[in-house]
Amino acid sequence: MDPIRLVIFDVAGTIIEDHGEVLDAFSQALKGSGVVFTEAELREWKGAAKREVIRHFVQRQFSDDSRSLDKIEATYANFRSRLENHYRERGVSRVRGAESTFAWLRERNIEIATTTGFYRELNDLILDQTGWREMFRASISSSDVAQGRPAPDMILRAMEATGIRNPAQVISVGDTPLDLQAGTNARVRGVVGVLTGAHGRERLLREPHTHLLSSVADLPTLIEKEYS
Repeated sequence: MDPIRLVIFDVAGTIIEDHGEVLDAFSQALKGSGVVFTEAELREWKGAAKREVIRHFVQRQFSDDSRSLDKIEATYANFRSRLENHYRERGVSRVRGAESTFAWLRERNIEIATTTGFYRELNDLILDQTGWREMFRASISSSDVAQGRPAPDMILRAMEATGIRNPAQVISVGDTPLDLQAGTNARVRGVVGVLTGAHGRERLLREPHTHLLSSVADLPTLIEKEYS
């Protein structure tokens, strides 16, 4: 059996705490542009590339012409401003046990990387605030690839960046249905959901996965039990 050589973590809701700030920024920006949606619909897009979320809701309501393109850009700028200001003013909270899990993995020469639906600038802001900018071998943002989740592009890019090409040696960890879909589409060996984000166990159980954990703090125990 191939050993695990790479663990890829989602960011918000997986290794940093999610207090609803992303959904709130989406909600306020969309409402400001007169876009109709429900909170349940919006929650299903957690983990997706942020511009694509806004594009979906704007184009669903408005015709696909130059006016809708202007509305997408204005709404996206509003979203970015709200979320960046939130993180700058209130900071970022790490998920308890995340850093000890990173240390455990690195002690065993298992590479660690991140993927996120955030764009590059916001991802860098978060990693700077946590002090984790140098922690990961690769940090892939939705703006770095052609397609965000549920496409496997970010996971495949992280594998390429770390030089690990065998998906049987990779575990992907995330808190959303789209995280689990992306891991499944990448055909990695471990597709692990965690319950520290916006979605509960019942929702994640409806997606293909290998394991569900309370948090990333439980990952070392899982690896020792299932992958050693």
